[in-house]
Amino acid sequence: MYKNYFFMSILIAALFASCKQKEVYKASVENIQDRVNEYAEFTLTTNMSKLSENEKQMLPYLFECADIMEELFWKDAIGDKTTFLNKIQDPALKTFAEIHYGPWDRLRNDEPFIAGFGEKPAGANYYPADITKEEFEAWDAPADVKQSWYSLIRRNENGQLINVPYHEAYSAEVTKAAELLKKAAAFADDDGLKNYLLLRAEALLTDDYLASDLAWMDMKTNTIDFVVGPIESYEDAFMGARAAHSGQILIKDREWSNKVERFNSLLPELQKRLPVPDDYKKEEPAADSDNNVYDVVYYAGDCNAASKNIAINLPNDPRVHEQKGSRKLQLRNAMQAKFNKILVPISDLLIDESQRKNITFDAFFENVMFHEVAHGLGVKSTINGKGFVKDNLKDLYSSIEEGKADILGLFFVNQLHEMGEYKDKNLMDNYVTFMAGIFRSIRFGASSAHGKANMVRFNYFMEKGAFTRDTETGTYQVDFDKMTEAMNSLAKEIITIQGDGDYNKAKAMIDNLGTIQPQLQADLDRIGAAGIPRDIIFKQGLDVLGLTKN
Repeated sequence: MYKNYFFMSILIAALFASCKQKEVYKASVENIQDRVNEYAEFTLTTNMSKLSENEKQMLPYLFECADIMEELFWKDAIGDKTTFLNKIQDPALKTFAEIHYGPWDRLRNDEPFIAGFGEKPAGANYYPADITKEEFEAWDAPADVKQSWYSLIRRNENGQLINVPYHEAYSAEVTKAAELLKKAAAFADDDGLKNYLLLRAEALLTDDYLASDLAWMDMKTNTIDFVVGPIESYEDAFMGARAAHSGQILIKDREWSNKVERFNSLLPELQKRLPVPDDYKKEEPAADSDNNVYDVVYYAGDCNAASKNIAINLPNDPRVHEQKGSRKLQLRNAMQAKFNKILVPISDLLIDESQRKNITFDAFFENVMFHEVAHGLGVKSTINGKGFVKDNLKDLYSSIEEGKADILGLFFVNQLHEMGEYKDKNLMDNYVTFMAGIFRSIRFGASSAHGKANMVRFNYFMEKGAFTRDTETGTYQVDFDKMTEAMNSLAKEIITIQGDGDYNKAKAMIDNLGTIQPQLQADLDRIGAAGIPRDIIFKQGLDVLGLTKN
């Protein structure tokens, strides 16, 4: 009898352990499939005849390397991907979790959609879950360690904070990724691309990205482009420093690139025309900045999380900006997808009927393109000797910088019209398309850097009378003159905050204007009720391009 009880207890313990291991995550919101349906599918492809045989053989190595960045971003965001997803049995819930790289809805202010999960940690998985800003500020580590873009903060056995570089924390992954980049480089027809891939491989192994960033700036004649590694710092909402892993494969559209390349020579003049005192526009745009158009054929990691980027402005390192500027990459096929599937339907619902004719793809493309141009202009270093703007604005930097780029993008279109570059342009197309674009972007939520920037701009425009809302039709109409005035004054306020490195003013602007008011929320609810997609997801991969793995 004793033996029976003994073995029974072992069996019960084993079953209990098995149940613990097979913990199943459940949705904490209703109709999770409806949320999945908010994302319209779009196929990422390009004209493969533009590629040489060597370039076609290179692509599988780049895809495999990008997939490593995918795995690393899961670690950035939440931890081990397999452990997390294995606890989800509902197919719709798993799909939605894969879209958002975790249990938090990135386009609904990071609200949890899986039971048992609370508020998303501001520092994602870059910092200990229980860390506080007071503890971090009191930590006696050097400033360059605290503000490192390429490391994790962990605790040692005594509970003290320590810095762990990415190349140590992710040694196996970055070693494999570096090997793949070297293999890809062997097939590079373009010397600039080959040099970049080899230097990027070394950067992954050392966390020193400056040389590879400079090499990326020097690429001029390449057809294939590859943005890979720790890139943007939006995921780190705790200190706005740690960079998230990303991989994006691009194929240049030379015809469209030739159309926009001419604007590079105009950057110094646009810098001079900024609506601020001279002290805030002394920095000179680097001559090596360029502007090109691409088809994007693969998104992996950070760039693929929920809302998809439709343009790129890199590198982020201000040392590179000072030497060579930045490159602006317009992702035309992804941009066209968002215009057709999202912006036009929103306009039909919320823009006054008399102004719907002003919604055009050319205006959308120009607004997005000059948003990226604007990232490279303005101020990168404070005018009062306090150092880089990024270091002074800390966790608010991304929101303020995105707000600057948005408003200056429209400002630059206006200035180019005055300069005679857009002689036959109807600026109302850009203004109305810009207004409709705010509704599209606001649906990303107010928790992200882009979301806060969108809300600041919408509320600022509303206060200045840049648009009116018809209560009977529920549609918005742009006032050209008042929007012009609001555009100029908001641009001045933001650049001044950056130039002064004024954290308190940045915080006051976001606190006062960075929220969604009830009337706007009701209109956003109308968009959702109309079944208009919130964003896009991709059908992508080697098979889509007619290629196979090496």
